[in-house]
Amino acid sequence: MSRILLFNKPYGMICQFSKDGLHPTLADYIAVPDVYPAGRLDTDSEGLLLLTDNGKLQHRITDPKHKLAKTYWVQVEGVPDEVALQQLRRGVQLKDGPTLPAEAQAMEEPAGLWSRDPPVRFRQNIPTRWLELTIHEGRNRQVRRMTAAVGFPTLRLIRHAVGDWTLDGITPGEWREQEVANV
Repeated sequence: MSRILLFNKPYGMICQFSKDGLHPTLADYIAVPDVYPAGRLDTDSEGLLLLTDNGKLQHRITDPKHKLAKTYWVQVEGVPDEVALQQLRRGVQLKDGPTLPAEAQAMEEPAGLWSRDPPVRFRQNIPTRWLELTIHEGRNRQVRRMTAAVGFPTLRLIRHAVGDWTLDGITPGEWREQEVANV
């Protein structure tokens, strides 16, 4: 059996164990030897980060050829209409090429959502909306670039799920261990 850690990465943390002198790191939260991140989240993104002690499993999670679904809760500036959602569903053109089609739908603010420090900027005259966006690739800052490409910049980005693993029941900065069959 292999182990996998499901970690709820807080805003402002970097996805590495070595210190950079500027940000909290995985070492500040996880004192488990011989586990390594399977993927990453940007410093200004939150949510599910998987760590494992199995290199084959790590590769299966991160290799784009496996097209493992990644689901994000995205707070955007403005209120996307059906046209914008359809653009996301068809795939959008980015500077590094077109994206694969995404699953995209409007959603209510997630129940039990934790506050973020610092809070998301608030503009009284500009509404915000939450989207659930599922992608099957993982380019650098892809979700942020996709929402911007359809006219709705991302204000807050939380990865909720990778494949069947979710951050349900895990508070920011906490983790849960699961065993998985060897790959």
